[in-house]
Amino acid sequence: MSRKIQREAKSSRRKTIIKISAILAVSLLISLSAFGIWLVKKAEFAANNAYESADGRDKSDLREEQVEPLNDNISILFIGIDDSAARDQSSDNIRSDALVLATLNNEDKSVKLVSIPRDTYTFIPDSGYEDKITHAYALNGPRSTIESVEGLLDVPVDYYMTMNFDAFVDVVDALGGITAEVPYDLKEKDETDSHNAIELEEGLQQLNGSEALALARTRYYDNDIERGKRQQMILESIMDKALSAGSITKYGSVIEAVGDNMKTNMSFRDMQAFFEYAKNGKPDVETMSVQGYDDMSTGIYYYQPDQESLEELKDILQSHLGLKPDTSNLSLNEDTLTEQAFPDLESDQQE
Repeated sequence: MSRKIQREAKSSRRKTIIKISAILAVSLLISLSAFGIWLVKKAEFAANNAYESADGRDKSDLREEQVEPLNDNISILFIGIDDSAARDQSSDNIRSDALVLATLNNEDKSVKLVSIPRDTYTFIPDSGYEDKITHAYALNGPRSTIESVEGLLDVPVDYYMTMNFDAFVDVVDALGGITAEVPYDLKEKDETDSHNAIELEEGLQQLNGSEALALARTRYYDNDIERGKRQQMILESIMDKALSAGSITKYGSVIEAVGDNMKTNMSFRDMQAFFEYAKNGKPDVETMSVQGYDDMSTGIYYYQPDQESLEELKDILQSHLGLKPDTSNLSLNEDTLTEQAFPDLESDQQE
């Protein structure tokens, strides 16, 4: 074979490879675009199905006007309820099993997660007296819980999301499980309330949905504060897994997992806005909890908030939401304040 024929053959092969590569690239882009469109439509359908208002509550009474997630600092209350298909409880028997308030600062895209122990003793507006905050949900669903949290922390709750046991288990399973630190050996009920159905050993390990729920629910190995910390850790683990590059193909399953087991007052447009907090990876998250002490003085167990710590927590959250000036970074001393207030004082003294 002559060199000319060889060159022509090589050139023809290169052109063929380039054409095939181009076709594959275009096909991949079309497939990704189609997947993206399908995913968005699927998410929109699920969001519309999950949407509900808290008895016509358009905005918090602590807000002058409705907030916009892309423009304002906002808050979301995550309410884990102790219900499942197996339990099928009537609404007046359902309680909040986990309460976590997230405040989101739009300027620096930071998040503060506050765990509220379920037995926290506070005023329940719909009952007219103080009680365990877990009892609020049975009175009037999310609205009662929201108003009780607002009264406790003195910050607006703009959005809420309720999720029962089934949704939690299915979401974790749809993500392929999560990695979490189990602080001790434990035996716990599963989502169907089968006793000792879940056994976990101490240490860092991969957990499926049922195991993650058991770790979040267990109450008898430590206390409500530690329980809240475990729930925050699990929530962060779910966030880490959801934001990992390999999870994009699992989003469809996650959306399906939510199904009818989640309700929220967030519209699909609101949810889309929250992607701004995650576009550069996991946002800066700080975890906190309502500090307090055990109280059996009435013969019934309550978790009494420590008032001094509670006031500090209110101040932190109000500052993070921009409801009051953040004074945490001010370092002006008396001399500096005097100089700023009376700029001519020093020159007068020198004269």
